[in-house]
Amino acid sequence: SARAGIVVPRHGHTIVERNRLKRRLREVVRTGWLPVARGEKPPPEILVRARPGAYGVDASELERAFLGCVGGLE
Repeated sequence: SARAGIVVPRHGHTIVERNRLKRRLREVVRTGWLPVARGEKPPPEILVRARPGAYGVDASELERAFLGCVGGLE
């Protein structure tokens, strides 16, 4: 099945902030990429690495940016 990895570097933030960002990114991947990727053969894998600016944006902006990047892969 399709798999996704999420990397959230410290960038000077606390563990609470990093976990919050990781949860938000996990949800964006789950709702925006996994439904599309599940039908593909061979199952795709993706690695999402947060940039420092990701800490300061809301969930809708994260989703827009992620889907913009993934849309270029299809």
